[in-house]
Amino acid sequence: MTLTRETNQMGIIYFAWQGKAIEQEDVKVKLDAKWRRFAEQVMTEQDSVSTTGLSKLWLRDDLFVCLSLPPTRCGSPEEELLTIGSRLKLDWEERFMAAEFGGAIPELKLHAGVSFLNGGIVSEEERLYDGIKRAIIHGQPTGATERSLKRRALEQILMERLIHPVYQPIISLQCGTEAAYGYEALSRLPDKRWFDGPLQLFDFASEEGLTYSLDLLARERAIEGSAGLTAGQKLFINITAKIMNDPSFTTGRTMLLLEKYGLSPHHVVFEITERSSIEDFGAAKKILQHYRTQGYQIAIDDAGAGYSSLQSIVELEPDYIKIDRSLIHGIHQDGMKAHLVQTFTELAAKMGISLVAEGIEEESELQYIKSIGVHYAQGYLLGRPQPSIA
Repeated sequence: MTLTRETNQMGIIYFAWQGKAIEQEDVKVKLDAKWRRFAEQVMTEQDSVSTTGLSKLWLRDDLFVCLSLPPTRCGSPEEELLTIGSRLKLDWEERFMAAEFGGAIPELKLHAGVSFLNGGIVSEEERLYDGIKRAIIHGQPTGATERSLKRRALEQILMERLIHPVYQPIISLQCGTEAAYGYEALSRLPDKRWFDGPLQLFDFASEEGLTYSLDLLARERAIEGSAGLTAGQKLFINITAKIMNDPSFTTGRTMLLLEKYGLSPHHVVFEITERSSIEDFGAAKKILQHYRTQGYQIAIDDAGAGYSSLQSIVELEPDYIKIDRSLIHGIHQDGMKAHLVQTFTELAAKMGISLVAEGIEEESELQYIKSIGVHYAQGYLLGRPQPSIA
């Protein structure tokens, strides 16, 4: 790379492989070869990173991208590097990784650092290695700069309502039919630049005190896109346990939105994820009773995935229990899983609760849960999430 005299800074973006898959030598060789081709292609498509002077350096087993930063620009050089690095990471994952490595994709972790030209560093080589040192030691992605950029991205999602819903069918296994009993609304993001998926987005929103705003947006978008739901079908909408403590939760906005789209509370099942603990069951029961009197139903989601499944079921007396896919995967070949799900079946029967088995991917799993009396099923075998309700 040739640096001009006018360029007073050089940025280093440092990428590092993580994950067990990278321990396999054949995977590492494939990754290195793919990365080389990727970097060469990106250098011929400079618009993809919105920068100039892009070049690449290989050093031992580490991956570096070196950029000359123009002397005049908006924002800090750290922000510019993290933004460019995020785009490169997203390009890499979408264009090169999925088809080659399937589900065992090693994580590509991003670091960034800036080298400043000063009297003590005069040669191009010295500047280069100074930037590498700063990138490795000082450019941690969890710092204030990245948090600021993530906060900005979250605020943009909320302001521009960028979440879009998809709907996965929940199939009835009763009366010998396999008809769509309802649909679970799932949130999707416009891209993975700052958040790998909705779980990471909601975790960050919780850290920033914006859980309720994000949850409300997801709920509203789910209802807005639910055209096609028939009179007898249910719309399952996820809510986090934390928002039940928010005073705005019971203001009636959901009811107004349902009426706008020709739906009623009888169409809606609120799924309370079991992965986030409920701190005050007494308060939660009062709030849920408020919704039940209006016609909404309640489900405990991810049952079996956390530590408080049974307490949540006993305290909240839900209408549905959704059994986590970790208990359903391979249930026909795993005696312990079979016993646990059988226990849920017996408990549900005594309490008048309907069961939904999540994550059905094999016909053998489906036939087994039908044989032990599970009422409903959901999973890729029965239907993948779609942008609209069929």
